Amino acid sequence: MSDITMLETLTVEQRLSKLEAEVEGLKRQAATSGTKDWHAVVGTFKNDPEFAEILRLGREIRLADRPLEDEQD
Repeated sequence: MSDITMLETLTVEQRLSKLEAEVEGLKRQAATSGTKDWHAVVGTFKNDPEFAEILRLGREIRLADRPLEDEQD
């Protein structure tokens, strides 16, 4: 039986119970993953020349997208 067919045959209460169990499992998984937030990746690219090039190119693209001074009038 496919997931869609199974969901169609379940009551709202059964579907909610299943969803709550899945959310609880995801919460447990997130709590034990060891990575709490973005702070875990700070410094990952320190002194990485390829990442420095990515930043340079991004800055170049952003500057190229800015309107020229004389076009603003």
